[in-house]
Amino acid sequence: MAEAYTPIPSYPIGPAPALGAVSPLAREQAVRALSRLPGELRLAVENLSDVQLDTPYRDGGWTLRQVVHHVADSHLNAYARVKLALTEDAPTIKPYDEAAWAELPDSALPVEVSLTLLDSLHTRWVTLLEQLNEEQWERTFVHPESKQVYTLAQAAAEYEWHGQHHAAHILRLREARGW
Repeated sequence: MAEAYTPIPSYPIGPAPALGAVSPLAREQAVRALSRLPGELRLAVENLSDVQLDTPYRDGGWTLRQVVHHVADSHLNAYARVKLALTEDAPTIKPYDEAAWAELPDSALPVEVSLTLLDSLHTRWVTLLEQLNEEQWERTFVHPESKQVYTLAQAAAEYEWHGQHHAAHILRLREARGW
């Protein structure tokens, strides 16, 4: 029997699952989760003050504001990676320094800017994913740092986890602080 996971601030829902085969049902669940994520993030930060949004979710971690902007940055990159994989043969994607991006001036903007971006981005991304055929789900891209080859099905599952992971950062802090 698998040992139960005890949440920690950096991984409130556990580490990203190991990549393997992704079933059609898991793909469908990932797409539904990606469709819901913008609304879930909006609810997670609803009625938080600027002081609360500028609170780190853990010691040494990003602020809640930075987390929301990071999700937008990350999912913009993910969407582009999907489109590259659909239009090129196993492209090597461009990694980016997430921590450095989180320190750029646009990460101080109101969270509504990134929430609105995520609404539109996820509408396009989900629409694209919903139309993929079996062959397209198996198309790949390569991450040059890890040398990991991702199928689009694996990428969808990875970003399902990513969105839930960061929403949980916000929700766990709200719960801990009674916000």
